[in-house]
Amino acid sequence: MMLTIFTPTYNRAYILPQLYQSLCSQTDKNFEWLIVDDGSTDNTEDIIRAWIKENAISIRYFKQENGGKMRAHNRGVKEALYELFLNVDSDDYIVNNTVEMILQYSNKLINNNLSGIIAYRGYESYKNLVKCEFPEDKKKTTLSGLYKKGFTGETSLIFKTIILKQHLFPEIRGEKFVTEAYIYDKIDQKYEMLLLPEIIIRSKYLEDGYTQNDLLLKQSNPLGWSMFFNQRSLYADNFKEKIRMTSYYICYGLIGKKKNIITSSFSPLFAIVCYPLGLWLKKGIINEFSSLNN
Repeated sequence: MMLTIFTPTYNRAYILPQLYQSLCSQTDKNFEWLIVDDGSTDNTEDIIRAWIKENAISIRYFKQENGGKMRAHNRGVKEALYELFLNVDSDDYIVNNTVEMILQYSNKLINNNLSGIIAYRGYESYKNLVKCEFPEDKKKTTLSGLYKKGFTGETSLIFKTIILKQHLFPEIRGEKFVTEAYIYDKIDQKYEMLLLPEIIIRSKYLEDGYTQNDLLLKQSNPLGWSMFFNQRSLYADNFKEKIRMTSYYICYGLIGKKKNIITSSFSPLFAIVCYPLGLWLKKGIINEFSSLNN
């Protein structure tokens, strides 16, 4: 197997060299770096074209009109050449033997009931440590199952590319973001993933990163969040969680002026029952959104 390392980017020319150097330092060069530039207006294209000419690693570069991370990810999945797919964001970098570890571990993925590998994500502020360790008694699990077992850290995910090609992000007119969990939850219904207790990605979150702008993302993409909560209601483990997820589905659906909000629910009866709670949640969320503009 070989690996596609995918990076979606938008106006990150100032930080991309860190990732590029980490890729050039890999102990195993059996990978391609696939970059989808989501309409950058800085000198991202210039620096990437220069790296392509250096020919130190295999780079393929695509630039498209700005459409958000979900559209960039879909483009990356469709363009990927190799069997394994690792998303590394532009403000991340990988450790020197990341590719080597993944490819050595990949021979265990022959099982069709496995979608990929879950590894650790490290943080510069934690030096070589991770926030939480995988349970010792687990060799494979779903991503959601890992968190239900008490894991509280963040992960690095390597997927079989063919599975991602079957699970593309919905592209919603007028919106640019759907949480990754929407796709991961779908994959969890069919497959487990192997656990690799090694750090493969190191992160340094920036103020302009998605993680720092959760509320802004929800304000700008209510229909995407409504879709996510609707699906979460379908997969809920218990009655209380189903009520909570359905209520948030109603809340964000109302904010996004979703049509047929009851009949579009996976559980129309729950949607009817939860509608008043959704209205109440909407008032609170709208107040939170208002604070962004103050």
